[in-house]
Amino acid sequence: MSNGIYLYGIFPPPGPQNLELEGLDKQPIQLQTIDGFAFLYSDAQQERYLASRKNLLGHEKVLEQAMQAGYRTLLPLQFGLIVENWETVSQQLTSPYGDRLKKLFNRLEGQQEVSVKVFWTQDTELQMLLNENQELREKRNSLEGKPLNMDQVVSIGQAIERAIESRKQSIINVFRQELTSLATEVVENDTLTESMIYNTAYLIPWEVEPEFSAQVEALDQFFNERLKIRYNNLTAPYNFAQLNWLD
Repeated sequence: MSNGIYLYGIFPPPGPQNLELEGLDKQPIQLQTIDGFAFLYSDAQQERYLASRKNLLGHEKVLEQAMQAGYRTLLPLQFGLIVENWETVSQQLTSPYGDRLKKLFNRLEGQQEVSVKVFWTQDTELQMLLNENQELREKRNSLEGKPLNMDQVVSIGQAIERAIESRKQSIINVFRQELTSLATEVVENDTLTESMIYNTAYLIPWEVEPEFSAQVEALDQFFNERLKIRYNNLTAPYNFAQLNWLD
C-alpha cells in the first residue's frame, strides 16, 4: 500500500532514461514529467521516513547513480519529501517556481558540487603551539605550581585561545587560497563538530575535477598527519540548488 509519492530530484526533460534504480524500501525508481520538469520518484511505503543513516544514504544513492549514468544536471530535493499526488507538485512547486527552477538548471549546467571537510586534533595543535611559541610556553610554565588568581587564569587562557584561533585561520586560509580559484562558486558551511575546522562546498566545472582532486591531495600531503581531510567528489548539488539564491 502506497503512502504517497516520495520525491528524489528534478531533472531537465526528458530526464533519466532506462535506469533501473532502487529507492527507499527497495521500491523501483520511476520517472514522471510534469510542467516540463522530470522527477525521479518512488512509491512511499511509510507516512514519514526517519532520517537514519540508511535512509539518507538511500536517498543520496539514487541521485548519485543518475549522475554517474550521465544525467548530471539536477536539482536534488530534501530528504523525506512525500506528496499525495502530482497536482500538489504542480500547484506548490513547478507552476509557481518554474522560471526559478529553469534558472537553477542553467546555473548548474556543466557544473558539479564537491565538498571538503577538514579535521584537526585540538590537543595536538595546543602542544605544537607551545613547542613553537617560546613566549607563550614560558608564560604558562612560569605559572605552574603557583597559586593563581582569576585574572592570571583568564589571561593565559585567552592568550592560548587567540593563538589556537590564529593557527586555525592560517590553515583555513591555505585551503581558500589553493582551492577557491578552481571553483565557480563557494559555500562555506558551519562546522559540525569541535574537531572540524573547515566545511566547504565548491561548484566546479566537471572537467576541472581531476585538477581539483589533485590539489586536495597536495594539501593532504602538505599537512601530512596534522589534518584529516574528507573529500567528496560526487554529490548532488544541494548547496547550489537553493531557490533563495534567486531572491
